[in-house]
Amino acid sequence: MAPLPAVLASIPSPPTNGIHLGPLFIHVYGLMYVVAISLAIYITGRRWVAAGGERSLVYDVAMWAVPAGIVGGRIYFDLTTPFDIPHHWWGPFAVWDGGLGIWGGIALAAIVGSWRVRRAGASVGVFMNAVAPALLVAQAVGRIGNYFNQELFGKPSSLPWAVQISWAARVNSGMPAADLKYTTFQPSFLYEMIFDLALAAALVWLGHHRRIQPQGLFALYVAGYSGYRIFEETIRIDSSAYFLGLRLNFFVAMVTTVAGLVWFVIAQRRGGAQHGPPLASASSSTAAETAEAAEPGTAQPGTARRPPPSPATG
Repeated sequence: MAPLPAVLASIPSPPTNGIHLGPLFIHVYGLMYVVAISLAIYITGRRWVAAGGERSLVYDVAMWAVPAGIVGGRIYFDLTTPFDIPHHWWGPFAVWDGGLGIWGGIALAAIVGSWRVRRAGASVGVFMNAVAPALLVAQAVGRIGNYFNQELFGKPSSLPWAVQISWAARVNSGMPAADLKYTTFQPSFLYEMIFDLALAAALVWLGHHRRIQPQGLFALYVAGYSGYRIFEETIRIDSSAYFLGLRLNFFVAMVTTVAGLVWFVIAQRRGGAQHGPPLASASSSTAAETAEAAEPGTAQPGTARRPPPSPATG
């Protein structure tokens, strides 16, 4: 690659990746994860309540799904990039050193979260539609942490919005040796941040203006984000496993994009076959059982209640 022309303007990287708070050093990366999770819970809570659900279920799901997401993300990282695991006995568990694969995190969190929603007697599909835009906002906030860590950047660039990367960060990134001489690179984390927020807004708009069936918005989230990652994997140069000369996550993104689109089509076609209210609280389930046990033509005061109306699925 020929030397890049000098850039007239670029984005400087932060001089440090954290702040000192007394004897403690708070990493911005970890702080952004806390903010991201908090925002995801808040946004999901608002959307779930608007759909007719109870906010307490969101907190219950988060208590289980957040740790599951961290575990799933780390397992994906360990399996796909074993050469990046720190060389210590605790290396496979060192989430504080970075290394969380988004697909593994979302997959395990979705499985565990669906279990909690189903156990509460609520609709998994409606809950998925509520959480989809919230996940994208959380991922966008998480990319701010990548900026402070000087990671997840792309190829060398002389564009005005190129990001400056320090020598130490370049060496630790696992980039090709031929690119070490450059100082400014494509801010792929910024591209993803903008895309995530745009897709989140699009999903909210679709939920309000189009008839999207349960699971449909979540399926579009999977397809849309994965579709973007196909592009991002063509400009990223940080450490990665390769397959057929391309980054492994390029192929993962292709598969999940197709899977998300197929999932959306199936959800839209099967949505009309759903019977009964999509939200069923534990109290209404108990009431129904009590009513069934009563003699025909009799009523149990304070127990049997009319089932809630079907809420909007956006």
